[in-house]
This record gives sequence, structure tokens and C-alpha cells, in this order.
Amino acid sequence: MSELNNPMQDLASAAARRKFLLQLAAVAAASCLPQSMLWAAEGQKKTARRIVSIGGGLTEIIYALGAHNELVGVDTTSLYPEAATKLPSVGYARTLSSEGILALAPNHVLATEDAGPPAVLRQINAAGVPVTVLAANDKFEGVLERITRIGALIERQSQASQLIEKMKADWQKVREPILARKTPMPRVLFVLSHSPGQIMVGGKGSSAEAMMHYVGAHNAIQGFDGFKPLTPEAVIAAQPDVVLFTDQGLGIVGGIEGALKLPGLAQTPAGQKRRIASLEAMFMLGFGPRLPQAVAALDNALVKAMNG
Repeated sequence: MSELNNPMQDLASAAARRKFLLQLAAVAAASCLPQSMLWAAEGQKKTARRIVSIGGGLTEIIYALGAHNELVGVDTTSLYPEAATKLPSVGYARTLSSEGILALAPNHVLATEDAGPPAVLRQINAAGVPVTVLAANDKFEGVLERITRIGALIERQSQASQLIEKMKADWQKVREPILARKTPMPRVLFVLSHSPGQIMVGGKGSSAEAMMHYVGAHNAIQGFDGFKPLTPEAVIAAQPDVVLFTDQGLGIVGGIEGALKLPGLAQTPAGQKRRIASLEAMFMLGFGPRLPQAVAALDNALVKAMNG
């Protein structure tokens, strides 16, 4: 009987072939499963992050972290950098609509505590879009906290750490001469907005007061929190040395001449000596990455106003 017709060898050969085929199938399966998992992971990575930012300070942080390409919409307070003004607008932060935001197909909404109405944010969340509301905390430490939080949310932790270190260095450089100064700083009245018969001013705990404290100035208005309208009599009683506006507000009232015509202002020490100062609104009150520079600019503006 020839070897080719040996039944035992035929059985051995068949067993070897089956073993080889099983091994081949196992290799194929082992290589195929991780590959499919890799494809799934790659698909997740390629899902673009689409962020709507509601709050000028938050938008500035996103740009500073190099994630501006992930922005698909911003609110009307997002004025810096200029590129942010070219993005689709979802309107004013306090009067949002869920339809306008959802129309941009975001997969994350970042907002400040001022954003609203709350019902709109709930509608957006109920539609399956995560909404993250960050604490206002108008302090230097609050800005650092928001940078850290946003850095984690958008996976820019390294960039966030670098930005924080830079801000700390800038902050120390700006604050040292202010803290060392012996000359008393003025009493400041901050005017946010106006109407024909009233002036809206910043009281205790307002972002304007926080900025005054950082430059060593005193808020001429006490007795209430936040921003409220003030009567002409109360403006005169406040006796401010300097009246501080936003650039936008000062432009609306007609510059320094228009400001002096607001009820009561002409009868204050600031009005009598024409001590009017202003800074761009979001730069001064946005509490974003430019806070050290804003404090330096406010300090210079108040010193200039006091020196005529």
C-alpha cells in the first residue's frame, strides 16, 4: 500500500489541516476585533466638538486655549477677539431662545450664571445637548477656576495650565505697584446704563466694584447689591471723585459733554472737575484672560482722570 493511500497518514494530514485552519481563524478573529474597536474609537475622535459659548469671558477663554475652531455660535457679549464677532450669534445672554441655539446643532453649550432664561437652558438640555453653567465669581481666582474647568471640558488641560501660569505672572506684575502705592485712590461712581430720568449704577458685590477694589479705588455707592437705578439726589449724595463709564455707554450719552448732562452728575465733584473715565465694556467687566491687563488699564484711566 503506497503512502498516499495510507489511512493513518490521511487522518493525520486532515487533523493538521483542521488545526491550521483553526489557528488561522483565531488569528483573523484576534486581529479583526481590535481593528473594529480602533475604527469605532477613530469615529468618536472624528466627531467634531460643536460649542455654543454664552458669555464673552468664556468665549475669550476658548480662544486663548486654541479651541476656537470648535465654536459654532456665541452670544452678543462675545466681542473679543474680533473673530468671535463673525460667528453666528444666539442673541443676548439673558434673553436666549432654544430654537436659535439648537439650529446651530451644538453638542455642548457653555454658559455663565447670567445666561437665561433658565427654562431655555433646560429645554436645550432636554433636547440632548449638554449645558454646562460656570460660576460667575468675579474675581481673579474665579477666572482661573473657569479656565481650569473649560480646559478639562474641551480636553485642553495643558493649554489651560500654561494660560494660568502666564496670568499669574501678569497679575503679580500689575498688582505689585498698586499695592505699594501710598496715594489714596478716588471714590468712583460706575454708570452702567441710563434713561432720561435715571442712572443705572454698580453697587456692592457688582463686577464694577470688584474692579475698583483691584485698583485700590472705593465704590461711591453702597446700600444695595448689583446694579440699580439711582435718583439724581442719590448721585449727588454719593459725591464721587470720578465717574466711570463703559466706552459703549459713554458713546451713547454723547461723550463727556453728554455725561455731564445726566441728572445729578454735574453737581458732583467728578462732574465739576470733568473727571470722566471709560473702558470697553467686556474688557473691563468680562473677567476673562485679559483681567490683568484690564486692571492695569483701569488704574491708568483713574489716575489720568484724577490728574486732569
